[in-house]
Amino acid sequence: MQMLTVTIDKPEATNFILGQSHFIKSVEDLHEALVGTVPGIKFGLAFCEASGKRLVRRSGTDAELIELACRNAMTIAAGHSFLIFLGDGFFPVNVLNAIKAVPEVCRIFCATANPTQILVAETDQGRGILGVVDGFPPLGVENEEDVQWRKDLLRAIGYKA
Repeated sequence: MQMLTVTIDKPEATNFILGQSHFIKSVEDLHEALVGTVPGIKFGLAFCEASGKRLVRRSGTDAELIELACRNAMTIAAGHSFLIFLGDGFFPVNVLNAIKAVPEVCRIFCATANPTQILVAETDQGRGILGVVDGFPPLGVENEEDVQWRKDLLRAIGYKA
């Protein structure tokens, strides 16, 4: 077995979701979950088929994001994994529960805009995702000023009243 680190290649502020599912039907069901949850959402979706033709299946509402998802899926190349890249102004917090509710979804590895590395194991059979490195390690514990900044930010972007 060989261990690999695959870096997600994306624009700095672009949010994405990395998960695993168990069936080719995931492509259409994930697409429906996204457009049904946030009308007008811009996204690109890629799914690594683990049997049959073993293609990267794709869908979405934005050609550039679909291409971005496909390129990263081919680099990860782990069976039954999926990537969803979200357009500007769309965030995982708005769609994550809908994605998790898709019956074929087994797990979500991450939902982030941070620089991300995917830990991949490669065997004679294929590749599997072991986990992710999402962002950077903490530099300390927040103080009262940091707490206030966090609360103000959530209110400024509309997530808290």
